Amino acid sequence: MVSAGGPSIFKSGIGCEACYEVKCSTNSACSGNPVTVVITDECPGCVSESVHFDLSGTSIGAMAKSGLADLLRNAGILQVQYKKVDCKYPGTTIAFHVDPGSNPNYFATLIEYTNGDGDLASVDLKQALDTDGWQPMQQSWGAVLKLDGSSSTLLPPFSLRLTSLDSRKTTVIRAG
Repeated sequence: MVSAGGPSIFKSGIGCEACYEVKCSTNSACSGNPVTVVITDECPGCVSESVHFDLSGTSIGAMAKSGLADLLRNAGILQVQYKKVDCKYPGTTIAFHVDPGSNPNYFATLIEYTNGDGDLASVDLKQALDTDGWQPMQQSWGAVLKLDGSSSTLLPPFSLRLTSLDSRKTTVIRAG
């Protein structure tokens, strides 16, 4: 299930793909059962609140008592309890979606299905020739990361190294 997050959750895009367990408790239609959501976007208009989840209708309905999903979805702003949890994508492997604007001098990718704490502290790229070693990628927008080749051509295939923010766990996806 998905949710947009306010600024403290979305973190200018670094919070994309982070997972949270959320449950409502103050509305009589709330079941008290939590749902796990993944942050996929920033909540427009949520700037004034320190923490805000703009939950999908499916997420809200899943927190409702049986038969009360529509009532809960129509309740407006819900008070929720939340905690950050590890993302778990059983049977799914990490996915990289190459940005269509990528070319020999520019590479960008969207990373999805990152198991673990979800927030990436850094992503580094290694080109086919090992002469430059690992080069840090920069955030382009949201969860899209980029590397500009500057004056040189980027040489695929690429290896990617992902380092998680909270656990500092490193995962290397080798070229090939």
